[in-house]
Amino acid sequence: MPQLFEAVTGRARGLWQRARRAAKRSPVLTDAYRRGKGLYHRLRVRGVVDRRVGSVDPTGIVWIFGSGRSGSTWLRRMMGEMPGHRVWEEPMVGALFGEFYAKVPEENLSSKDHVMGEPIRRGWIQSVRNFVLDGARYSNPDLRPGEYLVVKEPNGSVGAPLMMEALPESRMVLLIRDPRDVVASMLDAAGEGGWHRERFGRGAVDRKAMADRKPEAFARLRTRAYMRGVGAARRAFEGHGGRKALVRYEDLVADTPAAMRRIYADLGIPASDAELSRAVAKHAWKNVPNEEKGAGKFYRKGTPGGWREDLTAGQAAIVEEMAAPIIEEFYAGRERTGG
Repeated sequence: MPQLFEAVTGRARGLWQRARRAAKRSPVLTDAYRRGKGLYHRLRVRGVVDRRVGSVDPTGIVWIFGSGRSGSTWLRRMMGEMPGHRVWEEPMVGALFGEFYAKVPEENLSSKDHVMGEPIRRGWIQSVRNFVLDGARYSNPDLRPGEYLVVKEPNGSVGAPLMMEALPESRMVLLIRDPRDVVASMLDAAGEGGWHRERFGRGAVDRKAMADRKPEAFARLRTRAYMRGVGAARRAFEGHGGRKALVRYEDLVADTPAAMRRIYADLGIPASDAELSRAVAKHAWKNVPNEEKGAGKFYRKGTPGGWREDLTAGQAAIVEEMAAPIIEEFYAGRERTGG
């Protein structure tokens, strides 16, 4: 792929430069200059030509989308253990563009004056592409040709459709976890003494956590966020024409080596059984220190289905109603508490 990239880039640039020099000497060749310039710019818009020195190869970028508390940290650590893999830890670039785009009024989308208007979509999608590739390059200056850059971006999943449109050559993992377990995990994390509350709730130290004050309202809030992110990631996955893998957290837990082999096969990334086995063994649940796991900790249970003990019937019913499309598609036949 790098050789093809260089060949196409060099040919387009060379044609343009030769035609430009010739056009200055002979008006007859002006048309050739214009054709060469047009070819160069068309290839650049399509992402084949990149003028930035040392730019990251988008075919080596692997996105992890889904939701928070879905096992993305675990998956990212196993993938980051593989030879020739680097990690870009939650750049939130998906949230940056996705959240903004989602709030653009309909009338502004039809305007070429709006920075993300449909009439100029080709231009700003190219800008998104450049922004991501530049960020990847500066964040990972030691990334070598042929290496893979794993981007953990579950909390930026609302922007997944834009990321995959801007970088269609990149690869994508859609990680799904039962929304009931996700909400149960967040209730634990955001409650008094929970790791999320301690890390992000500094501005509310004199007020009881919402997860404790209004657990049903919190369940609705978190389920809504889950559906926004996972729904957007699902659309991106369906529309992506490149390499992609879909995996449930539950399957990753049940047989981690087999799930990892399937992920790498679907992504088209070479990986030996020995390499995968080492990565899986190193990041097994049993290797997490006991003092770092349990209630209120980042590593809580590590097993699916805990929502049955953690959620009240009312909380479970709220999640099941709001997240019905995901539950029906990925967890049909499992126990439901709602009507």
